[in-house]
Amino acid sequence: MSAREERDALALPLPLYDHALHLLRESPDGFPSRRGYRLPRQQSATGEDPLSRREAMDAVREAFSPVPDDPAALHRRFERLGVQDRHRHLIRSAVAGLPLPTEQVEAARTLGRRLTRTGTTASAVTAGIALLARLGEPEDIPCLSVLGLFREFTGLAVDALDILDSRSAAVLWLAVHARHDELKPLVHALWTGNRRAVRAELVAFPASSRFVGSAAARRIAEASRLSDLLDRHASDTELLARAGRLLVRMGCSRGEPADLLAYRDVLGVYDGVVAGAGLLPPTLDNAAVLLSLALDLSSGTGVLLDWPPGRRAELLESLGRLLAEPRWARAGEGASEADQRLRAAWIRRTGRQPFERPAASGGLRIEVVAGDPADREPVETRVLVDGRPVVPAVFGRGPAHSPEYLLDDGRLRAGAEPREVQLAEAHCTEGCCGALHVTIRREADQVVWENWRRPRTVPGSREPVPELPARRFDASAYDAEIARAETDRSWSWPARTTARLIKAGLIGKPELLSRWDAERGWIGSGFDDPDTTVVTFWYAPGPASGRPQRADSPLQFRWVIPDDGTPPEVQAATALHRLAEEDPKSYARVCGGSRERAGELGFPWPDSA
Repeated sequence: MSAREERDALALPLPLYDHALHLLRESPDGFPSRRGYRLPRQQSATGEDPLSRREAMDAVREAFSPVPDDPAALHRRFERLGVQDRHRHLIRSAVAGLPLPTEQVEAARTLGRRLTRTGTTASAVTAGIALLARLGEPEDIPCLSVLGLFREFTGLAVDALDILDSRSAAVLWLAVHARHDELKPLVHALWTGNRRAVRAELVAFPASSRFVGSAAARRIAEASRLSDLLDRHASDTELLARAGRLLVRMGCSRGEPADLLAYRDVLGVYDGVVAGAGLLPPTLDNAAVLLSLALDLSSGTGVLLDWPPGRRAELLESLGRLLAEPRWARAGEGASEADQRLRAAWIRRTGRQPFERPAASGGLRIEVVAGDPADREPVETRVLVDGRPVVPAVFGRGPAHSPEYLLDDGRLRAGAEPREVQLAEAHCTEGCCGALHVTIRREADQVVWENWRRPRTVPGSREPVPELPARRFDASAYDAEIARAETDRSWSWPARTTARLIKAGLIGKPELLSRWDAERGWIGSGFDDPDTTVVTFWYAPGPASGRPQRADSPLQFRWVIPDDGTPPEVQAATALHRLAEEDPKSYARVCGGSRERAGELGFPWPDSA
């Protein structure tokens, strides 16, 4: 080869697969850098995209009609039709929906392998991974695992690997997405296949909600082959406790229900944890985990799993018997730290709730559930129809709304006029990822739920959601169930009850705030400290100040009321009396608005705002 030929060969773009291998070899210990790698910058078309979404989808379909013989032919078609790297997501969707006659399947599989191993552009490699997501075989797992280290390919590669080998998919997901240093030793052991280290690291890392969300919990369970570990170490109490904790994190209200539902070995892990629960020491942590599992099996996402007939009821009964034993009933006694006392009080209030279900009411059941305060889980109003929780079943982007929203304000009551009610909102707000709405109306002796509104696609995919049918309930039974739920306060605690009573008092007497040019804001128990009541209000100078100005630029104030141990009725009455007698701006603190506006009005701006 001449010197010029050598230079030309070196100038050829490196296949992205080879580039990923090079980066991996250069990484310390052959362990990928956290958050994966970025694709190398490539020469590509810039400026405004000449193709619309529909045109780009049609162009990709045309490029595969028929399936080309080799990557070069596909590249030429992409170039001719205007398909570029920027169209990666459209390529993925188009290839997923391509009709592939039987006689083209093998050619398409071969093309997918060649594209993933030799492709030099993001568009070509995306097409290859998308083909292997449909047609891949076990021999494709190593290549997909390496390409998935590029962040731009991670999601597509994980989806393809989920079909071929969920463990490989989980290891790749963790290698790119496990961001906390505390998880690194476990992920390293999983990546290197050090099975002896996996068990040790699995029980060592902190499994609180701060470090492990529902997706991470699922992937850790898959990557570590948790079900197999439990089978081999059935009496390992540390492993049992960690397995229970991971199940709790998968089913948490703030997570994605799809993670628990997608975990293929979930029933085996439930069986293993409940079967071995009697071996666990009756600590506060273990009691909280077992109670959380029971709440989920009773009215949460766990209800939606594909249980054999009667099995879920058996697990609940077993947990109920265990937690009723004196040694477990005493868990948390003598707790000295504030967090421990909160958790122990939660167990005392909630301990029998999942085992004492109310009688069915015409197919509708309302269950207010307060989750483990150590995880800062929300209080949610779980709506069950025919025993199935509606929000995780048909929405899956956020927990059901609080009882203060749905029950205290009577939103679930069926009146003479149809009423649209928001049952849940996405974690990120409705404007971002949507919400779940239903219209409630009364029709003679029935209550009808109809005209459901929710996002048009299934969470985590582009698949369209099916239309939801109308549901009819016997009106008398419906009214009785709503009335029961509205008056049931067994789930509440003093600071939360105090907040409810203060809110009710201000609704009845809005002048308690308006006399100070203030308007009621959010009122509830503290998020960081649930033993406090938090009252917020908005202030803009008005008639009370004698200088009304810029009412469109208010300040928000926050008043924190610690629980002093007296009955909530007394605390609420004291707070309302103080609002009547003293300007709340003198003892509340600014928490919102703008620094400039606070300065104009003479209020200090909080350093943390």
